[in-house]
Amino acid sequence: MPDVECVGYGGPIMESAGCRLHADLTELAVMWVAAVLFNIHRFWRLLVEADRYFKKHKPDAVVMIDYPGFNWWIARRAKAHGIPVFYYGTPQLWAWAGWRVKKMRRLVDHILCKLPFEPKWYADRNCQATYVGHPFFDEVDRYQLDVDFMRNQAAQEGQLVSILPGSRTAEVTNNLPWLLKAASIVHKKVPTARFALASFKEAQAELARPLVETSGLPIEIHVGRTSELIEAATCCLAVSGSVSLELMQRSTPTAILYYVSRRTRFLMRHVFRIKVKFITLVNLMAEPEPFADRPIPFDPEAADADRVPMPEYPTCEDKSEQLAAHIIEWLTDESAREAKVVQLDELKAKYGSIGASERAADYIVAALRQPHDARHRPPSPHFLAESSGRTGENATSHTTAAIN
Repeated sequence: MPDVECVGYGGPIMESAGCRLHADLTELAVMWVAAVLFNIHRFWRLLVEADRYFKKHKPDAVVMIDYPGFNWWIARRAKAHGIPVFYYGTPQLWAWAGWRVKKMRRLVDHILCKLPFEPKWYADRNCQATYVGHPFFDEVDRYQLDVDFMRNQAAQEGQLVSILPGSRTAEVTNNLPWLLKAASIVHKKVPTARFALASFKEAQAELARPLVETSGLPIEIHVGRTSELIEAATCCLAVSGSVSLELMQRSTPTAILYYVSRRTRFLMRHVFRIKVKFITLVNLMAEPEPFADRPIPFDPEAADADRVPMPEYPTCEDKSEQLAAHIIEWLTDESAREAKVVQLDELKAKYGSIGASERAADYIVAALRQPHDARHRPPSPHFLAESSGRTGENATSHTTAAIN
């Protein structure tokens, strides 16, 4: 729709793509309750301005992306003005906040899902949801590997074990000591293996260097080379996160750690009550029935352990021996490693297709091009009410979209 006008909230990249920003939200990327409360007046001002804009200009659609906080308030004001709401890449309500689906059902007309098991979860709760795929795969596909770096890695002797300690400083602090302990066990068993650590930014590399030096291991530290180290590796030790999607996309066998304090572990189990079998996205994608009352601890001795693509250990205990055992097996048993590569290849073929954002755009355009008179119907719930056969889709044919 070349004549579409996009306005809303985002950052410089969204602005460069053609969205006229009402505000740059990257300046308000705050975390924790105290920071949010400190900035609440700024969010309130933005919300008041958005409400005025909705009332005066009546956009044809509001498209929300990912982060739920401010988006929920924008959705409320959009629905108050009868504007259809699309949500592209929803928060993971299915994992820890299932009760919030009531808010999703009330405020969002069209849910565009990144993960294959999400549409059924939403449909079971009377929400209209469509699977479009994960945009992270587009990022992986667009990224150009550093040829010189890759050539240098290939020229070195020994199998490479890449260590991925996470993109957040807290993750690095909590997990890296245990990953290094696992690497030390691997080094003793397979002394020909070499190690490289991928740091998301220089500050994290500075944090890692004294820990690596203390470990006495011959570990290279590289900043901004995560993709190259995944591609070059025989196998990886990684912290759970979206990086698992790239590990799947590059078919790299990986053992996953997510170390937390006992207090956090208690909260996850008994307060937030995590409702999925695994914490790693790739493992959930591979699981026919991913939902459970609580995560099922991975047991490497279980008869069906091999069906889990990435052995994972969300823990408050020392699991370095278990992590090392997987790496040692993949370094010393090529058939075991190849079986894992084949498993990841099959998942990649099934779920790793690029074009998620194009499919999301196609869906939105199709909704906006519904018959002209659909515009004049009063807003109605998008879910199927028991007493009505209407889908209640609030589609329009105008060409203005507010994006958040």
